[in-house]
Amino acid sequence: MADLRERLRGLGRLAAVAGVLALVVIWIASGVLTREPPQPAPEREPTPTAVTVVEQRAEPVERILVLQGRVEPDVRVQVRAETAGQVAEWFRERGGAVAEGDELARLRMDDREARRRQAVARVRGRESEFEGVRELHEDGLASRTELEAAEAELEAARAELEAVELDIRNTRITAPVAGLVNQRLAERGDFVSRGDPVAEIVDNDPLVAVVQVAQHQIGRLRTGQPGRIRFLDGRRAEGEVRFVSAVAEIGTRTFRVEVEVPNPGGELPSGLSAGVEIPTDEVAAHKVSPAVIGLDDAGRVGVKTVDDDNRVAFHPVEVVRTAADGVWVTGLPERSRIITVGQGFVSAGEPVRPHPERAAEAP
Repeated sequence: MADLRERLRGLGRLAAVAGVLALVVIWIASGVLTREPPQPAPEREPTPTAVTVVEQRAEPVERILVLQGRVEPDVRVQVRAETAGQVAEWFRERGGAVAEGDELARLRMDDREARRRQAVARVRGRESEFEGVRELHEDGLASRTELEAAEAELEAARAELEAVELDIRNTRITAPVAGLVNQRLAERGDFVSRGDPVAEIVDNDPLVAVVQVAQHQIGRLRTGQPGRIRFLDGRRAEGEVRFVSAVAEIGTRTFRVEVEVPNPGGELPSGLSAGVEIPTDEVAAHKVSPAVIGLDDAGRVGVKTVDDDNRVAFHPVEVVRTAADGVWVTGLPERSRIITVGQGFVSAGEPVRPHPERAAEAP
């Protein structure tokens, strides 16, 4: 009897535990079934990146072609001997100024005077012979052929005399142009043959700055354009383009351009290296810091701006000229809001929050 009661009591406890578990299961199930499904979190618009901008208007800027070249004299002439002989004396020192026709040096006469006297005597003899034959021809005692032969011998004697006299004149070496005696290539006592150089004369007024221009830039140049010369010692001079070659040099594919520089006092020397600036035209440009210039995905050089919709725009630019505090570039709209801070963190088409540069600098 006692065992039966114990069994009944155990069954009651099991039934109670089962009932409690059933109630828990029913409560959990009712909560799951009646609860609303979870809603996705609302998407939030990304906050536009803050950038600093400066508003600028384009200004007219002179486009300058900057080149490197050398300065040469306008005239450089080698004076050569026109006859053979020994240099007897010089009349001009190196560096001395000469005018056209001034005597520079003189060669020894040697036997030239004797040959001249001999040629004079021969001419006189031929003249006497010619006069005699002509009288005989008029009297009918000499033929026309004999007269013409005597005349030919007279002309030959005269030609020989002229050649000797020319040779004598050529012993005087004169300046073919005005300028300075830059070199004496044959000194007193030297023997020179016909065609040997004796002296060099240069004329530094005007000077000529010679530069080589690349083929993609030659179309910007024409004669008459102004040119500015910068010498290595800091001196400057103004000139004018006087020659633009029409044919490129075969090896470099560049064109020779000459800028003529007045040098009346001869203060500017020749043979120096110099920078040459040639203004070619005027364009509308913006001055920007080199730090704002970058590359796009295609590798183009450009500047980022903010448009009227506060979105980033990329503009390819071309550097027109440089200055100590920036560079002048073309390719931007006439009125632009240029990104000066933060351009490396935004891309073209991206919305941004622009702040004027003054507000950014105030803190």
